[in-house]
Amino acid sequence: MKKTLKQLAIWLQEEEPNLGDTVVTGISIDTRTIQQGDLFVPFRGEQVNGHRFVIQAIEKGASAALWQKDEPNPPQNVPLLFVDDPEQALQQMAQAYRQEHQAKFIGITGSNGKTSTKDILAGTLAPFFKVQKTIGNFNNQLGLPITILQLDEDTDVAVLEMGMSGFGEIEFLTKLAQPHLTVITNIGEAHMQDLGSRAGIAKAKFEIIQGMQEDGVLFYDGDEPLLQQLVAQELTLNTVAFGLEPSNALYANHITATVDGSHFTTHGAIEGDFFISVLGKHQVKNTLAAMLIARQLGLTNEQIDTALRQVVLTDMRMQQVQGTNGALFINDAYNAAPTSVKAAIQFVATTDIRPEKWLVLGDMLELGTDEKRFHEELAQDIDAEDFAYVCLFGPRMAALYEVLKERFDDRHLLYTENDYAPIIKQLQQADEKAIVLLKGSRGMKLETILSAFTS
Repeated sequence: MKKTLKQLAIWLQEEEPNLGDTVVTGISIDTRTIQQGDLFVPFRGEQVNGHRFVIQAIEKGASAALWQKDEPNPPQNVPLLFVDDPEQALQQMAQAYRQEHQAKFIGITGSNGKTSTKDILAGTLAPFFKVQKTIGNFNNQLGLPITILQLDEDTDVAVLEMGMSGFGEIEFLTKLAQPHLTVITNIGEAHMQDLGSRAGIAKAKFEIIQGMQEDGVLFYDGDEPLLQQLVAQELTLNTVAFGLEPSNALYANHITATVDGSHFTTHGAIEGDFFISVLGKHQVKNTLAAMLIARQLGLTNEQIDTALRQVVLTDMRMQQVQGTNGALFINDAYNAAPTSVKAAIQFVATTDIRPEKWLVLGDMLELGTDEKRFHEELAQDIDAEDFAYVCLFGPRMAALYEVLKERFDDRHLLYTENDYAPIIKQLQQADEKAIVLLKGSRGMKLETILSAFTS
């Protein structure tokens, strides 16, 4: 983006500031990440008032800042654009810029796999288009507008991740982004405490179609009955189903894992053998969504195959890390819900990359009143014959421990509520024969355990 303050004032329907030709080339809400030319957007929070940092933002390279009209003592001799509400102004600017932009906009939501799908899709398209994607977790009512406003004017494809915790949030984001193509990766159990049921979660994710272009296409997890039901109710909606079942328009089978990644065969809309340097059947399913969109944008099988081989995911998504103890760690500790935890466990149980299988599982958060049952039910996928050792971390994992101690003895099962040290000590026994899965919710910080074996 490259706009003058006068142009931004027109977007916001505010009085044009008498600030000459001050140019804004980006947006920031954090002085720690200010880039030269940014517009600094201050917010008044319960603990911190961002207006206190406007001068600092200018000193660090911001070209201008917003200022809430009822905030006293605006600094003098600083390029300011006065607004009623900085958050609404941010969203309004993003909406205006979106209307001008000629890129293909792609919206991605789902309980699990949003970031992986975003990374896979962006990586697949990058050799052939100028692609920009959501950075980090900038996927909410503040992050999405910032992402849009950070788009270069000549970007060909914008890949936007959309997150939510309650009803109405995805609808707001999709109406702001107005995507041409949308993806629902899956329906899990995250945010169960806010949405009540998996059906509620599906309904909230399905809001993504509300802002989609009239001729747009929804790509969705066709293995999920809840999504099948919602799609069936939308008679005029353009949809394409992907998954692992043959009933989908695109499905994959013959999935095999090596130390380098996953080989798989696709059938239906795209026929062929492919490889991606990511592990897990669930990641192959995410890859199918990216392949369908790549085909929609005109790429050939050969181009898709070549690009997939170069894809790199954001850290802590089935990330392979070689430990100093000789073990191969699979760091999948960015987030966790029953669906994704079971998928990761099943991968480790069935892979032949390493013969000795270890699990390190942390609490799954935000599951509501049924959280005890969800933790207990993980035992269905943990067979003593498959795993040499299981380490459980966090107060909620006590429920799983009570089930597993009936099938594992103390030499093969460890539980600790809040201390990483016993798990680190146990993992010192893992060696070059071992593959170790780290999987837990972000708040459990299981990467702390990994750090003991990477330095």
